[in-house]
Amino acid sequence: MFAVIQTGGKQYKVAKDDVIRVEKLAGEAGAELVLDQVLMVGDKIGAPVVAGAQVKATVVAQARGEKIIVFKKRRRQNSRRKNGHRQDLTILRITDISAG
Repeated sequence: MFAVIQTGGKQYKVAKDDVIRVEKLAGEAGAELVLDQVLMVGDKIGAPVVAGAQVKATVVAQARGEKIIVFKKRRRQNSRRKNGHRQDLTILRITDISAG
């Protein structure tokens, strides 16, 4: 069985024992999380969420994403800006999916 969850403004299709990287969530490595923004479970589609459905996950680690370069230039203006960014991520292992 699979589920579609929403967290950090993004949607993820997950199944049991999947490992996913999501935007930073509170919790140390080993902590249990319950994700209740479940948009779809198997063939049940929510409007907008499936009532009573939840996905349980374990925090594997807190990590940081790859560095991206943000470069802005205005031609003929002698104007340049160069910034870098690394997104904070949480790595989750899906342990259980319940339809409610």
